[in-house]
Amino acid sequence: MPKNYVSNSTESSRMFKSNFLEAFSKVHYSVPLFIFVPVILYFSWKAVGPGEMPWYTFVGIVFGGLFFWTFTEYFMHRFVFHFTPRGKFMERIHFIFHGVHHDYPNDAKRLVMPPSVSIPLATGFYFLFTLFLSEYYVAAFYSGFMAGYLFYDMSHYALHHANFKSAFWKKLKKHHMQHHYSDASKGYGVSSDIWDRVFDSNEKRASKSNSI
Repeated sequence: MPKNYVSNSTESSRMFKSNFLEAFSKVHYSVPLFIFVPVILYFSWKAVGPGEMPWYTFVGIVFGGLFFWTFTEYFMHRFVFHFTPRGKFMERIHFIFHGVHHDYPNDAKRLVMPPSVSIPLATGFYFLFTLFLSEYYVAAFYSGFMAGYLFYDMSHYALHHANFKSAFWKKLKKHHMQHHYSDASKGYGVSSDIWDRVFDSNEKRASKSNSI
């Protein structure tokens, strides 16, 4: 993604001429919590309640869902959000999808997915999982997957607006800020850099010997 303009303002930029569409492009960071925490709790209850799933099986499948989310996050960020647009129309789509976030990375109302995007995506993934897993296994797997998504959304907001003392969070913030301010073709993981390590898309650090 070419870096033509970067604003550090926390104010929201205008994306649409229509006030109706503009309203759907912004969201307070707490909104995903109100939407998806009940979803996670419901599907967790469904797995261990009506599904009578043993706790150890439930925990294992939930971790499977979490792990699958980390790959989904990386894949979507790298190949969907950072696709190469061709033509004015696709450039506009690209800007709406993700370009606006790179131009205005601290826009406080565009750091988590708006419900107009997150709900259809979450629904689509649920039905995708039903093609491969039985009802109660889907419930447990989906709980972990959505917990991973929620952690991603909340951590993404925090990485842009929180000051951390923890070494883990400082490292994660540095990883994400390098994606924004150094090389947008590296560092696609937000809540984790695991797949950047696997696929060698971490930003290359200069060795001490080369920096002298």
